[in-house]
Amino acid sequence: MYFPVCFVKQIQDGQISAEELQRCLTQSGISGSYKPFSMDACRLMISMLDRDMSGTMGFTEFRELGQVLNCWKSTFATYDRDHSGTVEVQELQHAITSMGYNLSPQAMNVIMKRFSMSGRITFDEFISCCVKLRALTDHFRRRDTSQTGNASFQYDDVRFHAYDVTVFKCFKPLMSDLGTLANFQWFL
Repeated sequence: MYFPVCFVKQIQDGQISAEELQRCLTQSGISGSYKPFSMDACRLMISMLDRDMSGTMGFTEFRELGQVLNCWKSTFATYDRDHSGTVEVQELQHAITSMGYNLSPQAMNVIMKRFSMSGRITFDEFISCCVKLRALTDHFRRRDTSQTGNASFQYDDVRFHAYDVTVFKCFKPLMSDLGTLANFQWFL
């Protein structure tokens, strides 16, 4: 994997910023024939793994990102059946379901409106969607300590994730013992 070498070349302080991540991912070729990742997508990737809230990620997080990006790229390629570099809503639904998420039609509608400009999702937009889904799921799981599909949130939790709540509210719960998203209710 090219990611660790890229990490060393891009940074000197042991942390990687969104700008450095964008350069590194572009140089690595992870986006393949797709366009390079947007700065917004890179910021989302960092925030997904930024456990210390520094706005950067270290080598361990960077390596984890490389693994999930390769997985998501494979999933995207599987469902981009016409090799157009985009997936339609039905293909997106199948891709998301294959990753263990069971989303309502309303949630899929919100995702399409949030991440698509033309009714089709590009690779960059797909990665942004996957990052949001993972971040929201991880955040929910941390609060659902009894794994019942219910969680309580403080105002600050909601405020920091307010943008994410729009998508999150449309999920129909879940939390199985395998930790996959299935059927939870979001109560404010």
